[in-house]
Amino acid sequence: MIDRGARRDAAIVAVVGLVVRLAVVAWAGGAIPPAADGTFYDKLAVRLAEGQGYTWLWPDGVVTYAAHYPVGYPALLAAGYAVFGARPVVGMVLNALLGAGAGVAAWALVRRASSARLALAAGLAVAVHPVLVPYTAALMTEGVTTSLLVIAGALAARAQASGRRTRWLVLTGLVMGIATLVRPQSLALAPVLGWLATRPVATAAPSPGLARLRRSALGATVVTGAALICCVPWTMRNCQRMERCALVSVNGGWNLAIGTQTDSGGWHELAVPEACKTVFQEAAKDECFGREATKEIVRHPGAWLTRAPAKLRMTFDYFGAAPWYLHTANPERFPYRAKVTLGVIETLASRLLLAAALVAVFRLERDHSRLRRSLRAVLAATGLAACVLVPGTIGYLALAAAIVALGWRALERAPVIVPLTASVIVATALTHAVFFGSGRYGIVVVPFVAALAFVRPARDLKK
Repeated sequence: MIDRGARRDAAIVAVVGLVVRLAVVAWAGGAIPPAADGTFYDKLAVRLAEGQGYTWLWPDGVVTYAAHYPVGYPALLAAGYAVFGARPVVGMVLNALLGAGAGVAAWALVRRASSARLALAAGLAVAVHPVLVPYTAALMTEGVTTSLLVIAGALAARAQASGRRTRWLVLTGLVMGIATLVRPQSLALAPVLGWLATRPVATAAPSPGLARLRRSALGATVVTGAALICCVPWTMRNCQRMERCALVSVNGGWNLAIGTQTDSGGWHELAVPEACKTVFQEAAKDECFGREATKEIVRHPGAWLTRAPAKLRMTFDYFGAAPWYLHTANPERFPYRAKVTLGVIETLASRLLLAAALVAVFRLERDHSRLRRSLRAVLAATGLAACVLVPGTIGYLALAAAIVALGWRALERAPVIVPLTASVIVATALTHAVFFGSGRYGIVVVPFVAALAFVRPARDLKK
């Protein structure tokens, strides 16, 4: 049961998170139109809301079935458009509601890992984070994905603490299914959440190894299975309509091809391979891009691998999603100077919270092994230096490494937010080292790092 004080704190986080986001909506509603990929999400959502299916209308009047963009976010927008009208402000309000929910979820995660006061601070840090709040105006998938992952993490933590674990595991999986439909690579975190949700609570007696392994496998299976069940109807639709079975979308080959060509580490216009120039069907073209990209990687693996550092720098050094989007959508309403100012503010906030998270992880466990503690000290110091002296990628990777350096037993005892933060950082890094990077893809790590900054070891909470 949640006591009155906890309900009050959750309400404070929810109200603050919603108010600041609705303020952004009030400012942006009539002034910030859909931009970049948001223009496609908006148009696809309008067609869905009008009952025309997930299809694309071409300039020559031809209508084709679509699956290049994942269906999840346009479907959420379409639900709002069908009820309230096809206006971008409806999508912004949806973003605001999910963003406020992520703040409450962050509070819930830290509540199980720290004091009530620090949990409230963690929830508020996510609720008002300058990376997350201004992005409410963007009809883009990254903010929604981020919110859904934090909510799924809170549900996994609830499953761990609950006597009715299966119910919460299924709920975790359903949220992860929605996240997968919004951003397919989210599925990689589903089994991780299943493992985290089935760990014994810190006060419980340790389970025998085989029993523990079975429970972990069951948790991973339930969460992943529930997520996949959410996707099955859409996968069947793709098999029927796209002439190729695809779990969610058909853009993996496209993105892999960009990852073999990029010089900056980020997106650039794809140079169509010669073999694909006469392939026009959407799924077949994506398959062709993937095949040609794989051939290029096999022929020149070194060149592909050497692009990875630049891709990671594009993802973690500077997020800048909101400044970029707002300026792109309406440079008069949000001029270049405002873009730079917001970028500075969000970078300072992100680096301060990253530094606090590094310190929190270093203090989390008193190691019996001097070598292990020394390793974490080196990693934490490296990350702290990176927060000040060099771009942020090293800091985020050092944080993930410091968490892993806690060791398996410590991670088994640690609150969900600790191993989950490392998992999100690693999954994001691996995904975009393979494909290509962008600051907007990196914002998924922001609320987890911010929440982790307020975690304290149990010995400190007993004082």
